[in-house]
Amino acid sequence: MRFLNRFQPFALLVLRLALGSIMIAHGWPKVFQGGIGRTVMTMTSWGWPWWLGYVAGYTELVGGALLIPGVLVRLWGLAFAFEMIVVIWKIHWARGFTGPGAAEFPLACAAIAFALIFFGGGLLSVDHLIWGRGHKSGR
Repeated sequence: MRFLNRFQPFALLVLRLALGSIMIAHGWPKVFQGGIGRTVMTMTSWGWPWWLGYVAGYTELVGGALLIPGVLVRLWGLAFAFEMIVVIWKIHWARGFTGPGAAEFPLACAAIAFALIFFGGGLLSVDHLIWGRGHKSGR
């Protein structure tokens, strides 16, 4: 099965496309459809600064958009992994592991983000175009 190794860049592209699309889909309504107010209220109800609501919304939107072509993949992977851990902890954990609003979906997103931290964007990414062979992202 060693022949599958040559397809690893495509696997990383699929991971970036999936997570980037999910993050854009969650960030878009926060930023452009009035959802940022609800996010700000949620953050303040936890005793956290109001501006973290904006950070969350724009991280999802901008980070998701940059993750798809593979720009700063490890940074966005770290940001999304952290955000998903917080979301699981503060929102989804109380709803169980499976079912509506449960932890399984953000956990899967966190796992993808975690993998991208360590594997980077791969050969089919802007990061690879910028840093070339010296950048250890994907094989």
